[in-house]
Amino acid sequence: MSRIKRNIFRKLTDSINPYALAMAARNKAFDTGVLKSRKFRIPTICVGNISVGGTGKTPHIEYIAKLLKDEFRIAVLSRGYGRKSKGYIKADSHSTMQQIGDEPFQIKNKFKEIDVAVCEKRVNGIEQLTKENRQLQVILLDDTFQHRHVKAGLYILLIDSNRPVWDDCVMPFGRLRERISGIRRADIVIMTKCREMTAEQMTSCREFIGRYRNIPVYFSAIKYGNLYHLRDAAKRAEITAGSRVLLVTGIAKPQPLKAEIESRGACVTLMQYGDHHNFSSAEFEDIAKQFQEGGFDMIVTTEKDASRLLGRKDLPQAMHYNTYVMPIEMEILNGEEKLFNQNIYNYVTENSRNS
Repeated sequence: MSRIKRNIFRKLTDSINPYALAMAARNKAFDTGVLKSRKFRIPTICVGNISVGGTGKTPHIEYIAKLLKDEFRIAVLSRGYGRKSKGYIKADSHSTMQQIGDEPFQIKNKFKEIDVAVCEKRVNGIEQLTKENRQLQVILLDDTFQHRHVKAGLYILLIDSNRPVWDDCVMPFGRLRERISGIRRADIVIMTKCREMTAEQMTSCREFIGRYRNIPVYFSAIKYGNLYHLRDAAKRAEITAGSRVLLVTGIAKPQPLKAEIESRGACVTLMQYGDHHNFSSAEFEDIAKQFQEGGFDMIVTTEKDASRLLGRKDLPQAMHYNTYVMPIEMEILNGEEKLFNQNIYNYVTENSRNS
């Protein structure tokens, strides 16, 4: 389908789609003050999207946390998707993935020195965090672009370059949570997964976003690290030519990771589960059986999936001893990293003085 036809289809479905109409009415109510948003004195940075899943929020949250943590007292607040608990919970060294969700668990494991909390009602979560830590200077809000009861100070909108929002439709006809006019609420846009994007394509993205709001547009990509053992991060492993790898994932889009491992010379077999998948004991046994009978050299999984494996007493020995984790980081492309960092730093320093 050509872009012109996609645009016609998107506009047509948006005009009759009950969900799109309901979200538009909701946004209008917040914009006009019929529904109230709460703004806090403490600097708040929202990292979110207007599409469902797979834009890379967690590595971008981690990038900003790493940027700010040595100079500011920061916290990360998330809904805690997939957790078995409810209400406000502040993570500590005893918190489990089931209590706080896989992504907050991963962030807390990486950044033990910062506060990580989960709460469905972000207003309550911010109130609790600032009450418990009077020295707190910045709160990073994970996936709150549509949670408009909080008025964040800085909105960073992520758009997947492989499925840009202008080629998509609002659910259930597509994967958008709201109409693409939501771009107007963003202060910064980051196009993600842009390793193969051309300069002409980047210019086209900037021009389209500029129709809605004249804001900075950056381009990011995932950078893969070196494997470390699930149970001992100091234990490393290398993928060599001819390695047989069993890749186990419960993420939205595992294909780029599979391609990365194959680029290192490995023969990869993918066992793919749904996003945020909670593994059962029977599935663990299936994975172990596949590993043993397939003659694989190692099992590789993602950091997000590793958070679901840690602490599981039903993990088979084959997985316990042979599972390695592939770490990822986000990087800003085109030599614009310092400029992006300065945008974040300027917002925090200016608003820290105000608070």
